[in-house]
Amino acid sequence: MNTLFASILSLTFLLPTLLAAKDGFTLDQLQAEVELYDNIELEIKSSLDFKNPFTDVTILGCFTDSNGRTDTIEGFCDDPGGKYFRIRYMPRVTGSFKYRVLIRTAGRNLEFKGDFLALFSGRKGPLQVDSSYPWHMIYEGTGEHFFWNATTAYWMMGWKDDKIIHDAIDRLAFLGVNRIRVAINGRSEGGIRWYEPLVKESAEFTFLLNPWMAASPASLDNPDFDVTRFNVPYWQKLDRLVRHARDADIIVSLIFYVDGRDHGCDPFKEENMGNEDEQRYYRYAVARYAGFPNIMWDVTNEYHLFRSEEWVNKMGRLIKSKDPGKHLVSVHGHAEFPFRLSPWVDVVLYQSWDECGGYQFMTDCRNRQAAAGRILPQVNEEYGYEDHYPPWGCGNGMTREPDGRSAENRRQLAWEIYMAGGYQTTGERANEGTGAGNDKGGGWINGRGNDKMIMLKGYAIIRGVFELTSYWKLSPHSELVNYGNLCLASPGEEYIVYSRLSCCRVILTAGTAFSVTMVNPRTGEVTPLMNTKPEDNAWEYPKNLAGDWVFVLKKMQGEN
Repeated sequence: MNTLFASILSLTFLLPTLLAAKDGFTLDQLQAEVELYDNIELEIKSSLDFKNPFTDVTILGCFTDSNGRTDTIEGFCDDPGGKYFRIRYMPRVTGSFKYRVLIRTAGRNLEFKGDFLALFSGRKGPLQVDSSYPWHMIYEGTGEHFFWNATTAYWMMGWKDDKIIHDAIDRLAFLGVNRIRVAINGRSEGGIRWYEPLVKESAEFTFLLNPWMAASPASLDNPDFDVTRFNVPYWQKLDRLVRHARDADIIVSLIFYVDGRDHGCDPFKEENMGNEDEQRYYRYAVARYAGFPNIMWDVTNEYHLFRSEEWVNKMGRLIKSKDPGKHLVSVHGHAEFPFRLSPWVDVVLYQSWDECGGYQFMTDCRNRQAAAGRILPQVNEEYGYEDHYPPWGCGNGMTREPDGRSAENRRQLAWEIYMAGGYQTTGERANEGTGAGNDKGGGWINGRGNDKMIMLKGYAIIRGVFELTSYWKLSPHSELVNYGNLCLASPGEEYIVYSRLSCCRVILTAGTAFSVTMVNPRTGEVTPLMNTKPEDNAWEYPKNLAGDWVFVLKKMQGEN
């Protein structure tokens, strides 16, 4: 804790609420009870005039549970004129809580006290790395495993109408997506920047995200951000996005910069990176969203293009130190991830396109992580979006022809990534358009889709197959299947076989009975097959196969 708050905490007297109100502040506790993993919100009203309420007022909430453990979280200004400040806190244990709210502004050191009750509700808490199976993740509280089925929606905050945002979230949830990547800050001339000419500025959508107050918010290159003042209505819209995603059971990965080197996106530049003002940006986001269970933090996208590794570590540590909710933290990397041993990192995120990011790549990543002595989940966060054909990709100068990144191609590549024991984040095609074309989509750029966009149905089938199993207990064992097919297994117990050949054979434990289920990964059709009790320690599908197929084998109950 810094010396400022240490000095406040050392106060031995309590200013009564009435006296604090006379000094220009009142506190309104909006709830007497709150459900576990929901957030209690304290509203602090001020009648004072501030030169800059974002810098002139410092607020800290200290929350102590019945076991004596104390969490601290900063408050945030929620009004451009400084009339409203808030503290959001998410209890992670049930029972009674006492809190102290410490306020410091010019000539005033104030304190409020209060209490509330946290009730059990069955809500999911934040994602955590599974301590028993650390290649995977679980929800705190329920202990339910999280099968990462994510998609990119960078500019979702560019939609001007909340209804479009909420409809997009609901559609993605219906299709089985449980995590979306959303930028807080980004700036582009349009989708043409990434060879997606049908995604444009329109009456409904903008590429100009403005998390700070700006003298020229409509300027692409020179918004003239005042980095000491936040654009409160913009952040309130992000509040509503996060809440709606929570209700839809979707994790929001908040990205502090997307393509930070472009146009007027980065007001700090290299000479001011990591300074007090940039730290305030990160602290403000943590203060607003650490009270929600359904977020994780991404320090930035494409860090290597505009920031140093030292800066990444600095900001990662800052987020981790300020977030009492202990949400997952990472940074978008490339084929190399130099932060795999950094204590603030919880999930390792790569970017490796096409087959360069497939089974062999993810196997190598997993092996390097294990060799480093610290097991963490491995994710290929970007491996080429559906029907997206920029002049870059897998390998130097390699480009793809149409259909090279089709929905079918991406689906099969996702299977490879999962069968290597990793996870993936995909992206729908953007060529349905925003502000152009049919103006019914936006895909990986802004998250909107329509009924013609069907790729995610194939990914929902993948999730469904894995959730039939105890997948977190399975490891890659492709030595158990014929070369070219892939296998995850807990040998003798459970197997997922992804077959890409005309024949499928898997080595089992001789004399043990297994149930066998066949799944069509293109349609989701599930076919129970005859149980097997192999005498020669193998099972083989008796017909020739065309296309890819999935087989799930489980040891039958009662077998030793």
